Amino acid sequence: MTPPPKLEPICVTVNEAARMIGVGRTKLYELIASGEIEAVKLGKSTRITTSSLHKLVMQRRAPG
Repeated sequence: MTPPPKLEPICVTVNEAARMIGVGRTKLYELIASGEIEAVKLGKSTRITTSSLHKLVMQRRAPG
């Protein structure tokens, strides 16, 4: 029997998002403030959309 496909989360914590793209929390918050990364407030928690992380990396990747 084939295992079900692994689902990627829609949102991750600030620490997870920073680790995913290899930056510190301060830089991540700068990216949020500039509008380059989308943050979602859920109660008192801040979550980062994984789609905005993918978009940022695709926009900034080196040509070639």
